Amino acid sequence: QVQLVESGGGLVQTGGSLRLSCAASGLTFSSYVMGWFRQAPGKEREFVAAITWSEPSTYYADSVKGRFTIFRDNAKNTVYLQMNSLKPEDTAVYYCAARFGANWSQGRYNYWGQGTQVTVSS
Repeated sequence: QVQLVESGGGLVQTGGSLRLSCAASGLTFSSYVMGWFRQAPGKEREFVAAITWSEPSTYYADSVKGRFTIFRDNAKNTVYLQMNSLKPEDTAVYYCAARFGANWSQGRYNYWGQGTQVTVSS
């Protein structure tokens, strides 16, 4: 059974930092692109960042470029999202997702975590 378990969310002030973690189990971690998505109240879920296994290559939404960093520890089957210079508009539930294959995409992720709340106060 595949499980993606996020942690690290919380309340932070504008300009602060948080690091989200996503521990994966039940899958061959190296066979999956790992991604982070977020959903704010009343809005659709949106892509935040993704990382491939090989090289690895990283991809970001324009809204987080230069502030967020995605990285993975393949030995621990864990992907991280380091979030710096947080803004109130970053407030959302953040989801970890896994997409089978070597090529990144903003869609067609096979597995999802339960989400972790990030709240940025102004």
